[in-house]
Amino acid sequence: MSNTIGLFYGTDTSNTEMIGQKIQQQFAELGDSVELHDVKDSDIQTMLDYEFLILGIPTWDFGGIQSDWEDIGDALSELDLSGKTIALYGLGDQFGYGDYFVDAMGWLHEKLVNTGATFVGQWSTEGYDFEASRAVNEDKSEFIGLAIDEDQQFDLTDQRVEQWVIQLYAEQALAAA
Repeated sequence: MSNTIGLFYGTDTSNTEMIGQKIQQQFAELGDSVELHDVKDSDIQTMLDYEFLILGIPTWDFGGIQSDWEDIGDALSELDLSGKTIALYGLGDQFGYGDYFVDAMGWLHEKLVNTGATFVGQWSTEGYDFEASRAVNEDKSEFIGLAIDEDQQFDLTDQRVEQWVIQLYAEQALAAA
C-alpha cells in the first residue's frame, strides 16, 4: 500500500477514535499515511477520495448502532464504492453484551456490502468468548473485521491492532498481484 488511507470512525466515548489512532500509528511505522475522519464532522462523499478505507464503529448495549453512523446509514448504502477496498473494525463488550458482540460492525458491513467495494481484514474469533454477533461468518470462525474489546481484553488491543495492520498489508499485496 502506498496511497493515503482514509479512516472513518464514529465514537461517543473516544475509544473508537483511540483505536483509529493506534491503527494510524501502526501504518505510519510501515511508511503509510492514514487520515482520520470523525463521521459526525465529515461528508461521507469524502470516502470517495480514498482507494483504501478503514471504518470503525462501536456497538452500544444490546446491539445498538453508534448514532453518527446510524444517521448516515442509508446514504452509505447508496455510495458507489466500486474499486475501493474496505477494512472494518468494531468495538464491543463480549462479556457484558455477549449476545450482541460487535453487532454494529455487522450492521455497517450490511450497509456497504452492495456498494461494489472489496472487503479485507477478516479476523479470527479465536480468543473471544461471546454468544452471538452480526459480525461473524456462518460458522462463527471469523469476524468480518477486527474485533476490539476495550472493556474486557484491553491488554490484547495493541497486539491485535499490530497483527491486523500486518494482515491488511499481506491481503493488499495479494490483491495487487
